[in-house]
Amino acid sequence: MSIEREISKRSNESCELCGNKENLSVYHIPPTSEKTTEKAISACNTCLAQIEDPESMDANHWRCLNDSMWSETPAVQVMAWRMLTRLRSEGWPQDLLDMLYLDEHNQGWAEADGDGDDTEKIVHKDSNGVVLKAGDSVVLIKDLPVKGSSMIAKRGTAVRRISLDNENAEYIEGKVDGQQIVIITKYVKKT
Repeated sequence: MSIEREISKRSNESCELCGNKENLSVYHIPPTSEKTTEKAISACNTCLAQIEDPESMDANHWRCLNDSMWSETPAVQVMAWRMLTRLRSEGWPQDLLDMLYLDEHNQGWAEADGDGDDTEKIVHKDSNGVVLKAGDSVVLIKDLPVKGSSMIAKRGTAVRRISLDNENAEYIEGKVDGQQIVIITKYVKKT
């Protein structure tokens, strides 16, 4: 039996990640030199496009991983781990990653393409550990003196449309009383 037919049978002729039944093809999970059913999944064009081009990712599409990550097929588990890792900054994927267990071999396979490497990613989190993104609104949880000014940013002050410091996860910027200031993330709460 051909690889395509075996995978089609295993997947019930649907995408093993999102369940779509249209525009399916076999995706061989890198890095692989061997083309086997154990190292491949059935995936739809929507999933494939986002796997191959991370810039086109639609985070809501991948909420389907909440179900597919429990697949008994190691290749599906590996792809679920990789996609959740790419989306980790969204917040909700981290909860799923915390629940997902991969044995040592499959964990090594999942990390083999560098998706588990967080050395260059800076994640900004508020005082509660919630991930902050550029454009979010936060509230100060402590009175903060502003360096170089006599101004004190009062507790409870809303700071809208924050920007993130690309070099330090502890710093964000925002306007308080019309003045652009740097704020330490442990003194804010996302609204």
